Amino acid sequence: MDYRLERKFCAKDGALVRDGTRIVGYASLFDETDQGGDRVAPGAYAASLARLKAEGLSVKMLWQHDPAEPIGLWDVIREDARGLYVEGRLLPEVARAREAAALIGAGAIDGLSIGYRAVRATKDAAGRRVLHEIELWEVSLVTFPMQRTARVAAKSEGGDLRALAQALRAATADLAALRSAENGVQKARRK
Repeated sequence: MDYRLERKFCAKDGALVRDGTRIVGYASLFDETDQGGDRVAPGAYAASLARLKAEGLSVKMLWQHDPAEPIGLWDVIREDARGLYVEGRLLPEVARAREAAALIGAGAIDGLSIGYRAVRATKDAAGRRVLHEIELWEVSLVTFPMQRTARVAAKSEGGDLRALAQALRAATADLAALRSAENGVQKARRK
């Protein structure tokens, strides 16, 4: 299903993992021009966040903007002077969330990104779009940040992420072997 959502990526002070499952950071920074030439104005999320709260709805935490891959919950989403601050938790019962924790811990995932619709925008003197009101749908963990100089910090208390990464590598190898065996069986049946 195509909802015609736009996406903005942010990695500067983006995702910080705590205790292997907590995500803390900024999903969007105000007044910074991204690679698409857009800037988000302070206050752009206020109406959307108020509407979601009034309707008892929530912003979804997705993997790489895929609506079929929710990986956790955002417990806190608010605007502050810097941008859209988020705190959430990866759900360890979800396989993709465990993978995300391992990838962030290893430094392979660099940022957070929003999925949104522009409600009200203007052009600045240079012809760049300034987003004044945004309908926020989701915040995703992503590989490629829109802000080139922005990087993610990752941290885990204890060794949970290393152990989790090792377990995921083993599970991936087991899954690959299983898929290979299934493909062999399917090919034999077709003959």
